[in-house]
Amino acid sequence: MSDVQDRWRGAPAREPVFNLPWPVSALIASLVAAHVARLWLGVPADRFALISSDLAAGRWTGLITHQFVHGGWTHLLMNSAFILAFGAPVARFLGASPRAGLAFFGFFLVCGVVAAAAFAGLSDLLAAHRPGVAQWALVGASGSASGLMAAAARLIQGRGRLGSIAGPVVVGMTTAWIAINVVLGLSGLTPGAGGAPVAWQAHILGYLCGLVVIGPFGWLAGGRRDHVIAL
Repeated sequence: MSDVQDRWRGAPAREPVFNLPWPVSALIASLVAAHVARLWLGVPADRFALISSDLAAGRWTGLITHQFVHGGWTHLLMNSAFILAFGAPVARFLGASPRAGLAFFGFFLVCGVVAAAAFAGLSDLLAAHRPGVAQWALVGASGSASGLMAAAARLIQGRGRLGSIAGPVVVGMTTAWIAINVVLGLSGLTPGAGGAPVAWQAHILGYLCGLVVIGPFGWLAGGRRDHVIAL
C-alpha cells in the first residue's frame, strides 16, 4: 500500500535491495546445484573434469562439464562472487529477454571452452618438449568468469557501450589480470583452491576470448549497439 501511496504523491518508487539480472542468478544457482548434487551423490570431481588425455582421445564433453565442477565450497564461492561482480553488467548490456539470456549463457560457455581447449593445447606443447610432465584435471568456472571480466572492462571503457579493446581502461585491466595470474602461477599461491595448482593460463585465455567475442554475442542478443547501462 505504501508503494502505491509513494507513486501517488510523486515520490520515486523504491528499488529492490537485490536487483540481479536473472541470467546471473540462474547461472550461479546452476553452479551451486551442480556442486550440491555431486557431493550428495558422492561423485568425484574428476568424473566431470577435463582430463589431460581427453581431447586426444576424442572426449569433448569435459570442455563443458568442467565449468560446473568445483573442488570445494571456497572454490565455488570465489567463482560465484566473480560472476556476480562482472556478470551483472554484462547481463544488463545483453538484455533481459530469453534470447539475451541464451546469449549470456552462450558467452559464458564459449569463454570456458576456449580457455580449456587452449590450456590443453599449451599443456600438450609443453609435454612434447618436457617428457614426464604431470597429468592434469581441469575444473571450475574461472576461465568463463574471466571472460565476463573482460566484457565488463569493455563496457566500463565505453561507459555502457562496448569500448575499444585498445582503450586505457581495457588495457589497464588486461595488464593487471595477466600480471596477477603470472604471479599466482610463478609463486604457487592457490587462494581458494585448497592447495591444488591453479590453471592461471586458462584465466588469461578466457579473458582474452571474452574481449573479442562479447561483440558477436551482443549482436546475437539483439543487435542493440546503442544500448546503454548504468555502471
